[in-house]
Amino acid sequence: MSLLTVIITAFALAMDALAVSLATGLSDKANAKLNARRCGIAFGAFQSGMTLIGWVIGFALYRFIQPFDHWVAFALLTFIGGKMIVESFSIEDIKPLVRFRMLMALALVTSIDAMAAGLSFSTLNEPILVPSLIIGVVTFILSFSGVLLGARLSKAEKLEQYADIIGGVVLIIIGVRILVEHLIEHI
Repeated sequence: MSLLTVIITAFALAMDALAVSLATGLSDKANAKLNARRCGIAFGAFQSGMTLIGWVIGFALYRFIQPFDHWVAFALLTFIGGKMIVESFSIEDIKPLVRFRMLMALALVTSIDAMAAGLSFSTLNEPILVPSLIIGVVTFILSFSGVLLGARLSKAEKLEQYADIIGGVVLIIIGVRILVEHLIEHI
């Protein structure tokens, strides 16, 4: 997998965390700098870790799914992308991240997609450490910046929706690309 594909995937996966970060900044302007650090660290670490977990699970099951791995990657990325797009139309208010448990729950929920992406990376039989780190760093930067930007904006809800739609579309495109490349190789 190319570095550009990994970076694009990292941005797409970070859209949920960015959306939550924007809403957090909007809802708690007084603690924007503290919440920016907390969101960046928590969301970046969870995205990176869940990508690794998904890859390990997928790698353990690789010999069973290898004959149809391209379909698995396509299905997972399309499902994740579609889910992000659908969820973008039902954005709920996010309360300030003053409690540690709430932050951990949000970090876990926003990183489930990264676990599925790690699983699809394993079907490509690619190393995962560098992609996982890139996903974590990109998520950290976007989450940190998202809180600060949200604190400065008055209508972040539309930005949340567009971020999730764009992230979903990008994941679907990557899934289609993986499937098409594999099918073309076997023609």
